[in-house]
Order: sequence, then structure tokens, then C-alpha cells
Amino acid sequence: MSLLNQISGPADLQGLSMADLRCLSREIRLSIIETVQRNGGHLASNLGVVELTIALHRVFQSPYDAIVWDVGHQCYSHKILTGRAARFVTLRRNGGLSGFPKRKESKHDIFDTGHSSTAISSALGLLQARLSMGHAGRVIAVVGDGALTAGLSMEGLSNAGQLSLPLIIVLNDNRMSISNSVGSLSRYLSKLSASVQYQSLRSRVDTMVLKIPRIGGAIFSFINRTKRAIKAIFFKENLFVDYGFEYVGPIDGHNLVSLINAFEHIRNLNRPVVVHVVTKKGKGLEKAEEDPESFHGLVPAYPDIPGPGTTSHGESFTSCFANALIACAEKEPRMVAITAAMSSGTGVSKLAEHYPHRVYDVGIAEQHAVAFAAGLAQGGLRPVVAVYSTFMQRAVDQVFQEVALAKLPVLFALDRAGAVGEDGETHQGIYDIVLFKAMPNLVFFAPADGEELLAFLDLALTLDMPCMMRYPKAFSPCPDLPIAELEIGRGVFMREHEDARVLILAVGPLSYIATDVSDELAIKGIFADVYNVRFISPIDEEYLVKICSRYEGVLTIEDGVLTGGLGESVAGILMRRGIKIKISSLGFGSVPPPQATREELLSGASLDAKGIQKALHELLDFLDISKQQIAAGIPTDLSGTLSTSSEIQHAH
Repeated sequence: MSLLNQISGPADLQGLSMADLRCLSREIRLSIIETVQRNGGHLASNLGVVELTIALHRVFQSPYDAIVWDVGHQCYSHKILTGRAARFVTLRRNGGLSGFPKRKESKHDIFDTGHSSTAISSALGLLQARLSMGHAGRVIAVVGDGALTAGLSMEGLSNAGQLSLPLIIVLNDNRMSISNSVGSLSRYLSKLSASVQYQSLRSRVDTMVLKIPRIGGAIFSFINRTKRAIKAIFFKENLFVDYGFEYVGPIDGHNLVSLINAFEHIRNLNRPVVVHVVTKKGKGLEKAEEDPESFHGLVPAYPDIPGPGTTSHGESFTSCFANALIACAEKEPRMVAITAAMSSGTGVSKLAEHYPHRVYDVGIAEQHAVAFAAGLAQGGLRPVVAVYSTFMQRAVDQVFQEVALAKLPVLFALDRAGAVGEDGETHQGIYDIVLFKAMPNLVFFAPADGEELLAFLDLALTLDMPCMMRYPKAFSPCPDLPIAELEIGRGVFMREHEDARVLILAVGPLSYIATDVSDELAIKGIFADVYNVRFISPIDEEYLVKICSRYEGVLTIEDGVLTGGLGESVAGILMRRGIKIKISSLGFGSVPPPQATREELLSGASLDAKGIQKALHELLDFLDISKQQIAAGIPTDLSGTLSTSSEIQHAH
């Protein structure tokens, strides 16, 4: 009989023998492999923490003891063990389980997480609040070694050592983040060693010493100073000890006995402690162990199964960017590329194969990546910073302060812009337009296809100013017309008709969906022109007013949030110029949608062909009614009218 079927919550682990727990770990691995193969998801990272998760839930009492997962892409075993095993088959599906911790899913998910390096800080705050409220439960932050490359983790460690609260940090050291971990911290971790028995002995000795009347405190301080001096001489420095933590490890992260014994020892320590656990990413699946980077995040293996599966229709935007980087590097010797632990995901790894000394992987440190790029640009190089749109949110201040204000020639390439899909709310790339379109001196571009992407990359490397481009996790459409020359601030018509009453202003590859709609309506004698805006900022206002004035109505479509988006920019420009025209806008609401396929997300925001066609019909109907009202002498004001699809989005 399956052990997994008997687990309805963490408490069910208490009665199992070590043999049973080992059997359970095998069943969990099999469940993860089968589900990820079908639905896609994070495989190698989750296979590596099965025993660690079992040991945590065996020793600690979740949610009384709070387990905080950093990033959260290693929480699949946690979900299975906390009452969600039966629903695990719905992982990353529309309406199913999230691939990350989600508070509304379970009381065992303490935070909604999806970005790296936040766990130490948030767990420390939670612990302080619990202690202030009289809650005696422990707080455990589970972080990967890659998370320590981010400044936020260092800030959390510093404050935790200062407060001396009994925070437990489990350092899952698999020597990787997504790609191989980089930097001096990664090398440093491999040098650390200590024993669980030593920590237990230290705890008993400390207790006895502190009980000595009058002089116990002085002796305790002397022992601590002596201990650190001895460690400095014989064991060299220990980062965590210097921060004020006890250090336990390294421990074999796949040995259940060692893990459970270690957690039972440190559970009662009343001081901050780091438990250094060494795991193997991809454990239990030979191919994933040999190549954990390729098995980090997988797409579904069975695209014919209803759900996230999609079939390939050409070259992805990421691949187009990677090839464009190589082409530009051959022409521009000053060009270098920077990525933040996403070398393969952004396509920068392909450039590294040709020019390894012109690629910098700075680890999970987006703020540093941008400031580092500013320094490179100031020194005469032409840096290209390749980051996912959602992760660039972490470096908004550096884009403004270090690059935009200084007008430095840094190019930001935002992959996974717009609707991302199965990774859910924390990974949707729908905020970049709002966050960056108002940045000073920034040329912000949205290529509709791979050819425009290459053309803009060529252009950006000749401009002495900051540039940014956004493109989705999708396949590049195949252009049906020769590419028109790029003019900063201006777009290009993709469809024009003599009798068109309305104009579609489209962002990026949505332009191609709009042209399909235009062609279909033209067959029915309904004409709508399509304008690929190309540049989100700056906008040539004179030119925009000139083209929009030819129409009775304008429909803007963007795969970003409507509040503060391109549609509102266009409406503001036309209102200021006194242009009396009806404007409708399609896009996302301010609350990001949960996991679903990109196609489902676009449909939910009416950004598919059906939704755009419906919006055009509604716009034309409004114009016809307005004409009838004008003919009847009823006052009608069209100027600056802005209707959005946020209500449609919320309804979905």
C-alpha cells in the first residue's frame, strides 16, 4: 500500500519508521517526476530537497513552527506533505496548485514567494512578531546557496545577528542557483565544517557556565572570545559565526537520520543558528543529477494533454535575442553581456560559448548587475543587461539612479515580459511598462518579432543613452512585410485601409494578433488599421496626434497593466492636444493573474483575437450611437474618453 496515500498532513510522519520514511521519499520523487513531466515545472531543485523536507516536517510542527521557503521553487515535497498530495496533479494548471508557496492554498504556506533571497528577512520579522505576541513556535528559513549572492540575504543575516533571535536558517547547499552558483561565497561554503555533537556539547556547557553565580556571565564571554580566536587560527574564519550565528554542518542532505538528529538538537537552541545541508540537485533522476541546469525548469513533455502544453511555431524571442547578441558582438567589440544567475534562461549562455570573457554572471543580484553595468558603461564599454521582466522589478532604483539619470549607454533586455504563464503571480511580466516608461532619458522599445529585436539591438548599441526592450516568453511571429527603418518615437503601420474608421495601437507581438483581426474583419467590409507602436517611450507626440486624427476611434492593446500603461499615455497626449476621439484600451488589471498558459492569460484579458474583435465591435457601435446622438442634436463629448478592460480581467 502506498505510504503517500496515508499522509494527510505533517503529523502523519511521526509514526513512520526510518525505513518507511525512505520509502516515502521514493514515492514523493516519483510523484514529482510524473507531475512535472506532464505539467512542466521545477524538477531538479525539488528532487534535491525531498529528504530535507521530510526531516523538517518530522521534527518541527508546521504551522505552529513556521517553515519559510526562499524562492519557493523547491516546495513541491512541502505541498505533498501538507495535505495537497491528491491535488498535486493540478500543479501549475489553470485553477490548480501554484508552483510556489501560496497562503490561500494552505496554512502551511507562510508567505507568497517567487523571488529569491527574501526568506531570511521575512522569517526574522515573523519571528520578532511572534515573540512579541507570546508565540513560542520556531521559525525556520530554508534558503539555497545561490540566495546568498543577493544583498538582501546579507542584510537579513546582519540584522538577525544583531537581534540575536533564535532564528533557524537551513542553508540548502547544492552548489547551484539555476546555473552553477558563482562568486566567492559559493567557494567559501565548501570550506566550512563543524559537528552536530560539538554544537550539542556547546549548548550544555553554555547552560552550566551561565548558572555559575556572579562570574558565570564573565566566564561565558571569555569562552566565546577564546572559541572565536581558536576557530580563526585552526578553522579560519566562519562568516555565519562572525554574524552571530551558531553553525552546524555540513550535513548530508539525503541522510534522513543525520538530518533528523541535527534538527532535534538545534530545535531547542535559544540562539540564531545556521544548519548547513549539502544536497544534490536532481537527486534520484540520473539525467537531472548529471545536468541539473537543463532540468531546473521544464516544459510539459506531452503537449497533446489539455492544459499548459503548447507546440513550437518557430524561433523563440529568447533564441532571437541570443543570436542577435552574437551578431552584434561580432560587430561591436565593446559590447559585453550581464546576467543575474539566468545565463541559460536569457540566452546569454550562447554568447558565452563564443565570447566567454565578455559575459558576466553576477549571481542573484539584479541591483548589483545594473550598478555594475553603469560602471562598465562609464568606463567605455557597451553593456547589455539580460534579466526577466519580473526580476528587473528588484532593481528599479538602480535603473533610475545609476543609469537613467546619468544617461549612460546601458541596454536592458527584459525577457518574459507580459503574460508569462504557469509560474503565476510572482512571475508575470506585466509591470515593466508602468515602472520604466517614465524613466528619464530612456529609449523603451517593444519588438513585434525577432527582426525588429535585432534591428533595435543594433540601434541601441549606437546610441549614447539608456535603452530597454521587452519581449515575451513566446515564439516570434514570422514577418509578412520587409522591416521598416526604426525611427525613435515612431511606430509603423502593419495594416492600412482607405475607409478605416478605427485604429489599433498595438504593443510588441500583439501587433500580429491585431493584423489577423484586421484581415478577418476586412473580408466582412469592416476596416481597422493596425499600428505597431514600437517605442513605448519616448513617443513622438506630433506624429501620434497626426495619425490618430485620421480616425474616429482608437483601440490600444498592451500585455501590461492598464493603470499607468501605454493606453493612458496615449489618452493623455490626445486630451492635452484637444483631440476629440474615442479611446478604448485592452490590457491587464493591476492584480496579477494566477498560473495558466500564456494563451489563457491573454484570453482572460481580452488580448486574443476574439477579445480584440469584440472590443472593436463595441467601439464601432459606440461611434455609431454617438453619430445618431449628434444628428439628433444631443451633446456628445468624445474627447479623452478612456475605457479599459480591467473589469473584464477581474471577471476572469
